[in-house]
Amino acid sequence: MKKIEVAAGVIFCEDKVLCVQRPKNKLHYISEKFEFPGGKIEEGETREEALKRELFEELNISSRIRSHFLTVEHKYPDFELTMHSFKCEVESQELILKEHIDQKWLKINDLTALDWAAADIPIVDKLVSNG
Repeated sequence: MKKIEVAAGVIFCEDKVLCVQRPKNKLHYISEKFEFPGGKIEEGETREEALKRELFEELNISSRIRSHFLTVEHKYPDFELTMHSFKCEVESQELILKEHIDQKWLKINDLTALDWAAADIPIVDKLVSNG
């Protein structure tokens, strides 16, 4: 089974967290699901370098990476995912969606209202339980 390693940003702007929605996909289990933005770690990149690159490529934002938050291992039907999430901060909620179809800035207690990709749910759960 294919293994993918990614870095994802739990991006805060004041007291809200960025949630982005994936486009339609032939893989129904990730199609139009919400996720924390990020992407694949390329050969020779650190997790933090990959995250900064992906956030700029996908959203045209530069963020300050504060700390590692949670690493999630998840088996989807077609691939295994290792996702390293990091708490990040941005000054402004302004961004440009280049790959996603929607974005929301939500307070932590409102995160559970969205339809999340399965691998992102442990991150949501930890955020909500930590307040």
